[in-house]
Formats: sequence, structure tokens, C-alpha cells
Amino acid sequence: MPVLNLRLGAISAALALLAISSTSALAQKKYDTGATDTEIKIGNIMPYSGPASAYGVIGKTEEAYFRKINAEGGINGRKINFVSYDDAYSPPKTVEQARKLVESDEVLLIFNSLGTPPNSAIQKYMNQKKVPQLFVATGATKWNDPKEFPWTMGWQPNYQSESQIYAKYILKNYPNGKIAILYQNDDYGKDYVKGLKDGLGSKAASMIVIEDSYEVSEPTIDTHIVKLKASGADIFFNVTTPKFAAQAIKKNMEIGWKPVHFLNNVSASIGSVMKPAGFENGQGIISSAYLKDPTDPQWKDDAAMKAWNEFLDKYYPEANRADGSVMYAYIVAQGLEHVLKACGDDLTRANVMKQAANIKNFEPRGLLPGVKVNTSATDFAPLSQLQLMRFKGETWELFGEVLSGDVGG
Repeated sequence: MPVLNLRLGAISAALALLAISSTSALAQKKYDTGATDTEIKIGNIMPYSGPASAYGVIGKTEEAYFRKINAEGGINGRKINFVSYDDAYSPPKTVEQARKLVESDEVLLIFNSLGTPPNSAIQKYMNQKKVPQLFVATGATKWNDPKEFPWTMGWQPNYQSESQIYAKYILKNYPNGKIAILYQNDDYGKDYVKGLKDGLGSKAASMIVIEDSYEVSEPTIDTHIVKLKASGADIFFNVTTPKFAAQAIKKNMEIGWKPVHFLNNVSASIGSVMKPAGFENGQGIISSAYLKDPTDPQWKDDAAMKAWNEFLDKYYPEANRADGSVMYAYIVAQGLEHVLKACGDDLTRANVMKQAANIKNFEPRGLLPGVKVNTSATDFAPLSQLQLMRFKGETWELFGEVLSGDVGG
């Protein structure tokens, strides 16, 4: 009898161990819609057509980067299925595409969709559905609001912080300047204007002599530039997307207006703005950067730049390497790769956001030295540092030190 009891005890113990190991094996793998043992389905929305189509290269670069990841075995053994749709920078179309991605394509998350108005149009929907709206391609300050919108996170330095950095520079170097502002009439444009005014403080009212806005549907902004020149301003704050930024630079030269020109970072691309506008027309323009400029000779022998060129040679050879948007996409795609690797076998939407909110001193290849990615449960602004730069010859020259604006969430 005791022998039988011992055997039964041993069998029970073995079964218990088996149950525990099975449970732990099951516990190790958790999936939400869009993830399996073999695949992670990622959604994306880009303006491949319309007034902001210059940014379409971001989606194309990301698609190429995920092909690279898949060719190298995927992330934790899973291949990326990248589903990217065109919204023509039209918010109603963005809503349509987001619903399609979430409800029909059943993606795990929507990644790096572009533009402030388009992302604003889907923010409530994404949060109601509890689907990550991760690393949106816009620097509006509103994306850093984990309390109200825990499923939405930005990526790049926010527009208000960037404007405050320009304001500090203006106050130090041009304290008696007269400022003319041109901005896109939406949340993106207004965010930049607010940052500049906050940065100028009590001097904003006396220094800003004119504010003029344009609609994204306008074919040209030439009349706005003429109006700004007539104000007598000697400082121009140019808050425009690439197509209009190039027009503004050209028109300034045509009408002989030569103010100190500040151009927002989102249009500092040499390939899509400075070259089309004419290098000779852009001399001395001031902007800011947080990523390495591929046209800058100082990075010629840089290991990160070599890796970037090797990636493009193999997966996106037709890319315009002078376009800063290509480097931007390469960096943010590394950000998503970092988060998904950290998720391990827990590919739930909640864990994606948990890992995205726990990034510590991450340095994707391509960021400027000293710039790092950091997030927390209360800080959904991964990047917050910038360095000023001035256009000279056919490239940007960095100057000063890496700076942070004062705007948090």
C-alpha cells in the first residue's frame, strides 16, 4: 500500500509540474488581434498624394526597413506585415483608413501616421478602441497627454519646445527685431505660434508685427509673402510644410525680402525643400535638428551613416538621400523595432504601450550626438532635444549646443 501511495504521489507531483510548466508556457505568449507566433501586423497612414505628399517617402522608407527586419529573421521570430494607406492629408480620409486598419485589417497598432489634423481626427477613436496610436509623425504638444489619451504617443521634439528655442535665440541676438509669422491654419501651425509667443514672453506683443495664416488647400502662398514683407518685419518665422516652405524661400528672393529667416524643423529637408527652392535662395536660413543630415560632410565616416547607406543600397536604392524625411523614417522605425523587441512574447496592445512608455536612453542610429530617446508612464514625448543649424552652401551647419525647450505634457 505505501508503495502505491508513493507512486500515486509521484504521478500527482509530475502532473502538477506538467500543469505548472504548461501554464507558464501559455503565460509566456500573449497576443491581441494583429499578432501571432509568426506575424505582427502594423498599420500606417501617409499622405502619398495631396498637398503634403513630400512626406510619402516616410512610409516608403519604413516599408523598406521592415523588409530588412524580415530578411534578417523578424522580431523575436515574427515577421512584420506593414499595411500602409494613403489619406492625401485629409482628416475624413484618415478616419476612413484608421477604421479599415483596425476593424478590417485587424492590425495590432497604428504606427507613425502623419500630420497633426489627420492624427487629431482619429485620436479619440484610437483611444476608445484601445489600439496604440504609436509614435505619430507630428510634433504637436497634445500627443504627450498620457492621462487623457493613454493610447497615443508622439515621437519627435514638440513644436512648442522648438519654437521656444528659436525665441531664446531671437531675444539674445535680435532683441529689437520685428517678427512676421506665416503659419498653416491648423493645430500644427498654431502650436508653433504659441511656443514662439511663450518663449518671447512679455516682448511678444511688441516684437510680433504680423501673423498671417494660409490654408493647406491653397495652391500658392506668394500673396502671403508679399503681405508679410509690407509689414516692415526683419525676422521671418516660417511655419510651413515642404511644398509651401520651398515657395516661401523662392518668393522671398523674388521680391527682395531678406529677413532673418527661421524655418521650422519639419521642412528643413534639403531634398524636398532647400534644393527645389534653390540653394542660393536659402543661404543663412536658421532651423534646428535632432537627426544627422546625410549631406553634412562631417558624418562621412560615421558608423551610423554607413549603416544607413548600406540599408538604402539594399532595400531602398531609389531613395533621395538628401531628403531628411528618409533619415527620420529610418530612426522612428528603429524606435518601433526597439519597443516590439521589448514586448517579447507578450504582444498585447497594453504591453506595447507599457514598453513604449519605458524607454531609457535609447540611441537609434542616426540621431545627433547627445540626443536620446526617453519615455515614462507620465512622459509620452520620446525626443525633446534639438540643436540649431544654419544653411550654408548646399548643406546645414550645426552650431551651439544641444538644447531643450521648456514644454512638457
